[in-house]
Amino acid sequence: MTQTLSAAPRLTALAHGGGCGCKLAPSVLQEMLSKMPAMGAFPNLLVGTETSDDAAVYRLNATQAIVATTDFFTPVVDDPFVFGQIAATNALSDIYAMGAKPILALALVGMPLGVIAMEDVQQILAGGASVCATAGIPVAGGHSIDSAEPIYGLVALGLVHPEKVLRNTGAQAGDQLILTKGLGVGVFSAALKQNRLSADGYRAMVAATTQLNTVGQDMPDIAGVHAVTDITGFGLLGHTLEMARGSGVRIALRWSQIPQLDGVWALAQAGVKTGAAVRNWASYGAAVQLSPSLPEAARDLLCDPQTSGGLLISVAAQYAQAALAYVHQAGFEAAAIVGDVVSGPPGLDIA
Repeated sequence: MTQTLSAAPRLTALAHGGGCGCKLAPSVLQEMLSKMPAMGAFPNLLVGTETSDDAAVYRLNATQAIVATTDFFTPVVDDPFVFGQIAATNALSDIYAMGAKPILALALVGMPLGVIAMEDVQQILAGGASVCATAGIPVAGGHSIDSAEPIYGLVALGLVHPEKVLRNTGAQAGDQLILTKGLGVGVFSAALKQNRLSADGYRAMVAATTQLNTVGQDMPDIAGVHAVTDITGFGLLGHTLEMARGSGVRIALRWSQIPQLDGVWALAQAGVKTGAAVRNWASYGAAVQLSPSLPEAARDLLCDPQTSGGLLISVAAQYAQAALAYVHQAGFEAAAIVGDVVSGPPGLDIA
């Protein structure tokens, strides 16, 4: 594997974890937020913390709502420029998942000064700025601190029509689910830290995690689309379960149709996984009906934290093929229909 690195320590060696695998477990986050005050006093706040959606949405007027989010994490790769690219792509994903168009970003930077080379910090910032330039927005400022581990991410702002906001709570019985990217980023990142990731695997990971989910901003105008979320630190199962619970429906996923990054299954079968995947299953496994025929490696991959993962789109069955074709044309070649939304108690089945 060829990477352009300085003589400084490996970025991934400076952090206890990497990417969205550093997110708190869903059960821990739920407990932390359990005492948050109700947002009923703010009628223009269209989306808050109540349903674990991807971003906050605040109505400015009859035709505009601002979408606000922030995301940051420790290194998932050693190349500082690529780390900046991945972190920025991941942060902007929440804007796209709400059906919005990004307009502005602010950088969040925490670096162990004296440990990491200044040139590497500059490259991290440059990587993030390059992604924002591709998205057509400026990095207009930010905040930085001296921290024990390298941290980088963005505050991201977007705009959407108040009546076109896409949430993770609108899935309806009869919908089909489209997943736009293959699973396996967490497994690949763990393999990288263990020096077990091939050059092809590294290229596949970088390609997936730096692909902007721009197709999300088109989803409000695609016929039949009812709900969207992006798949990040809680894994496919965790974010799909949030959609099921928020929508009051049951979701049935089909393991055989879920796309994977090339080469990830061999690593998963060899026991490569993240601690976050284990924590994820411990947090929500009781609400998931997993087919007993699935191997443990499949469960781990379904719980695998996806740094800058794909979008999960719930669309009426009669429009699903057209929506899938649109997603393919937008450059998401691995996208596939991975399950169905059905009536029943909110929850998740995997067969």
